[in-house]
Amino acid sequence: MDALDGSEHFERATEETAPLLLTVILDTNPASWDLLEETISLDKAVSEILVFLNAHLASNYTNKVALLASHCGSAQWLFPSPRSSQQQQGSATVESTNGVRRAVADPDVVEPTKRLRINPPQDRALNEPQQKPRTKEANGNIDPGLKTDHNSSKYRPFRSVEEEVVTNLKTLVQTTRPSDVSNSTSTMIAGALTLALSYINREMLSYAEARGGPRAAAAESLQTSVARSGMAERNTLQARILLLSVSPSSDLAKQYIPIMNTIFACQRLTIPIDICQISLPGSTFNSTVFLQQACDATKGIYIPITAPSALLQYLLMAFLPSPSSRAQLMLPTRIDVDFRAACFCHRRVVDIGFVCSICLSIFCSVPEGGDCLVCGTHLTLSKELGGKPVVVVKKKKGGGGGKKRKNRALVTALGGDSQSAASTPTPGPS
Repeated sequence: MDALDGSEHFERATEETAPLLLTVILDTNPASWDLLEETISLDKAVSEILVFLNAHLASNYTNKVALLASHCGSAQWLFPSPRSSQQQQGSATVESTNGVRRAVADPDVVEPTKRLRINPPQDRALNEPQQKPRTKEANGNIDPGLKTDHNSSKYRPFRSVEEEVVTNLKTLVQTTRPSDVSNSTSTMIAGALTLALSYINREMLSYAEARGGPRAAAAESLQTSVARSGMAERNTLQARILLLSVSPSSDLAKQYIPIMNTIFACQRLTIPIDICQISLPGSTFNSTVFLQQACDATKGIYIPITAPSALLQYLLMAFLPSPSSRAQLMLPTRIDVDFRAACFCHRRVVDIGFVCSICLSIFCSVPEGGDCLVCGTHLTLSKELGGKPVVVVKKKKGGGGGKKRKNRALVTALGGDSQSAASTPTPGPS
């Protein structure tokens, strides 16, 4: 009967594909981009990254994107733009009636149908003043304050991402002082990874809460799903991080501890970290130590780009597939992973070092007084420890056994007694 009246159709649960969250971290080191000006400029790289983000959004209407800038001395959000707590909660204004304050929600924020509108309502369009035509300044350039392009034919997620990224990136570049660039040669990769993990965790909890119930139950469901093995088996928000780096990893040795903490957190949450390393003129890829370790620990993709002009091709062909679809693809792998670590005393990458048995801190030389510089534990060191490691050659066992066996075989072949060539037997009791 259920098949006849069609009631079975309403009893089936809809199986929707879990959304994919792509978080891109752009290395905006001014010194490195100045060296790459002849091969690829920053504005061209940003335009190609926007095409890559649009391709990710176009693959599924539920997909989400986020973009951060790892700048010198700070990590800034490019998309989504940081908003106040009231805007995040959906409350636009606060009215006071008889001394009682209450929040009034904006209908365009609460109702999803109004939020997706591209054209404004008719009454609002009539009340708003018409835009002034573009005017030119005295030097002939277009006034940036009047340069607005409201193209209604463009897909709204594409337009919102492009406008916010361009606006925030211009603000970041204009507020950067020459002293900030000269004081710091590296960028805040660790801070950008931390912000990305925080945003991913919040989006995962929000998605689990929307599907399950209260926030406590959503957090418990998230922990249960993370404990499972495999990306396809969990019914949660799938996230991944893409890092576009132009700075040498040797400059990141001072951020070794926070970078390794973020790598372990991504490994725990099964969040792959993909690395797109653009080489500087005259540099080698042997210095990308921590980025290789991040990809190897989180099962991500590491690709060094020798031709920066083909950045968009690398992004679309190698980094666009989702983690669940990568099992059916022949992805580029890297066998020669550099597992060297940075010492905690001088922040230098070392091949051989000394490890504290309590906190596992690494030092390039024996600490003064035998005390760990991190946990303060006094370690007992032997007198031989601290010198240059020496490889001791292991002696061969049974060096004369072969010679004795040859003598026995020779005596037996000549018809003699084999015991005559052996040692004198022990006399028995008389």
